[in-house]
Amino acid sequence: MKRIYATICFALLLTLSFSRIAFADSEKDIMDTAVAAGDFKTLAAALEAAGLVDTLKGPGPFTVFAPTDEAFAKLPPGTVEDLLKPENKQKLISILTYHVVAGRVMAKEVVKLHEDKTVNGQDLKVKVEGGNVMVDDANVIKTDIQCTNGIIHVIDTVLLPQ
Repeated sequence: MKRIYATICFALLLTLSFSRIAFADSEKDIMDTAVAAGDFKTLAAALEAAGLVDTLKGPGPFTVFAPTDEAFAKLPPGTVEDLLKPENKQKLISILTYHVVAGRVMAKEVVKLHEDKTVNGQDLKVKVEGGNVMVDDANVIKTDIQCTNGIIHVIDTVLLPQ
């Protein structure tokens, strides 16, 4: 009984710690939801520089594995600034579209996958270890954020295609 109580308390604390994200307005598209959460400023800037904003405001549906600002901060110094340069637009598009899967893939479906094809054409590896879901080398830290045109799953690391 103590274990069940502890699990419920942990889940509640985790939910509350992501309250800005957890209570996203499902009446917003992926872009507006991410911007409103406040934890995706770098992602929003990258999507703008890549010219992908209108796509993620479009009908979709899309599943986005969205890295937080903290995830982008883990990249080597100068990486983000370099990627945002106009001459690196194609590389930026490749990286960002590697975070997107066509369709609406809920967490209960993600955990059953071993891989899924991303919009950039490459396969994203999915694994479950010790109750943690990982896509490539990123931990999924929040799931199933509903948007009008898809789903956002929050990750702690920027995914880099091969």
